[in-house]
Amino acid sequence: MSRFFTPPPHRPQIPETDIDRSYTRLRWQVYSGIFVGYAGYYLVRKNFSLAMPHLIEEGYSRTALGFALSGVAIAYGLSKFFMGNVSDRSNARLFMTTGLILSALTMIAMGLLPAATGSVGIMFGLLLANGWFQGMGWPACGRTMVHWFSASERGTKMAFWNVAHNVGGGLVGPVAILAMAVFADWHAILYLHGFFALVIALYIWLAVRDTPQSQGLPAIEVYKQDYPKTFKYQQQHEQEFSARDIFLRHVLNNRLLWSIAIANAFVYLVRYGVLDWAPTYLHEAKNFSFEDSGWAYALYEWAGIPGTLLCGYLSDNVFRGRRAPVSIIYLLLTLVCVLVYWFNPPGNPGIDIAMLIAIGFLIYGPVMLIGVHALDLVPKKAAGTAAGFTGLFGYVGGAVSANLVIGYLVDRSGWDAGFMLISTACIISIMMIAMTWKAENQSLVKTPR
Repeated sequence: MSRFFTPPPHRPQIPETDIDRSYTRLRWQVYSGIFVGYAGYYLVRKNFSLAMPHLIEEGYSRTALGFALSGVAIAYGLSKFFMGNVSDRSNARLFMTTGLILSALTMIAMGLLPAATGSVGIMFGLLLANGWFQGMGWPACGRTMVHWFSASERGTKMAFWNVAHNVGGGLVGPVAILAMAVFADWHAILYLHGFFALVIALYIWLAVRDTPQSQGLPAIEVYKQDYPKTFKYQQQHEQEFSARDIFLRHVLNNRLLWSIAIANAFVYLVRYGVLDWAPTYLHEAKNFSFEDSGWAYALYEWAGIPGTLLCGYLSDNVFRGRRAPVSIIYLLLTLVCVLVYWFNPPGNPGIDIAMLIAIGFLIYGPVMLIGVHALDLVPKKAAGTAAGFTGLFGYVGGAVSANLVIGYLVDRSGWDAGFMLISTACIISIMMIAMTWKAENQSLVKTPR
C-alpha cells in the first residue's frame, strides 16, 4: 500500500530570492488544505449519532446501536496507528484525499441503500470500514504540520488547526437539520454529509503539498533555524524511516508517550461519552426535540474552538510549555460540568445546553495537548505513528467504551450508570496526566525560556 502513496521526490532547490515568497504562500495554502480537509472528515465521522434516535424508534436497542457505533472507534484507533505508520512513508496530499473520498462514499452508501441500515451487523461492518478510512486523516495532517511548521511555532499552529474538528463536528447538526428539512427522510442525515465531504476532498487535492523539499524548498528547520528541543535534530531525520525504526526506536520504547496514550483513553471516554450520546440522552431524559438536540450537539463542538485556543495559550505562555497543569485544570472543571449536566432535572433546558457548551469548551483542550505532546516527542518522520499510538488508546480504549459500554449500562441500569462511568473516567484521566508532571518540570529546568 505504501508504494501507491510513495512521497514525491525532492526537487532541486529554487533560487534563494524566491524561497521566502514561496514558503509563505505554500505554508498557508497547505494549512488551509489540512484545516478544511480535516473538518470534512468530521462531517462523515459523527453524523451516525444523529441518526440513532430514528433507529431506536425503528426498534433497535441502545446496546445494539452502541455496538454498531463502536465499529468507527475500533477501526479508527487501529487505522490511526497502522495507517499512521504508512502515512509517515507516504504522500500526504494523496493519502488524505483518498481517505476522505472512501469515507464519504461509505456514508453515502449507508444513506442510499436500504440494506445498509437493515441489520446491526451490516451497520457495524460499514462503520468499521468508515473508521478505517477516517484513520487516514489525522496522520496525514500531522505529517504535513511537522514538515511545514517548526517546533517553536507548532503549538500555536496546532491549536488553531485542532479546531477544524470542532468546525466540522459542529456542522454535523445543522447539516442534519438541513437534510431533514429538504428531504424529509432521516437517511439523508447519512448521505448529504457524504456529498459535502466529496467536495472538500477535491479542495484537499488542490491545496495540500507533501513536503517543502518536494516543492524545491529547504527543510523547515533549516529555513526557520528552529530545531527540536526534545531530541537532537540530524540531517538524517529528513530521510524516510523504515517501519521497524519508527516502531521500535521512536515509539514503543518511549515511556512518556505510553503515559499520555493511557491518559488519552480516559479523556476520550469523557469526550465521546458525552458527545455521542447527547442526542439520545437529551431526547429521552430531557425531552428535547430533534432540532434542539441537533443544535445542542453543534454548540458542544463549536464551544471547543475558544476552549482549545485558550488551553494552548495557557500551556505555552502561563505554564511555560507544560501540558499537565492546564490539562488537569480543564478536566477538573469538566467533571463539575458533567455532574451538573447529569443531575439537572428535566424542564431546565438552558442549564443542559450551558453544561454541554461548557464541557465542549473544556474537554478539547486536553485532547489537543496530548496530540501536540505526541508530535513533539519523536522525529518528524515518525510523527504520524506517534499520533496514531495515542489515538489507538483514545479510540480503541476510550471511544469504544463510550459507545459500547455506556450503551449497555444505560440499557441495563439507566442513564445514572452511564454518567457514573463518565465521571470516573474524568478522575482517572486526571490521575494519569498527573504522572507526567515530574518529567515536564525536569524538561523545563533543562530548557529554560
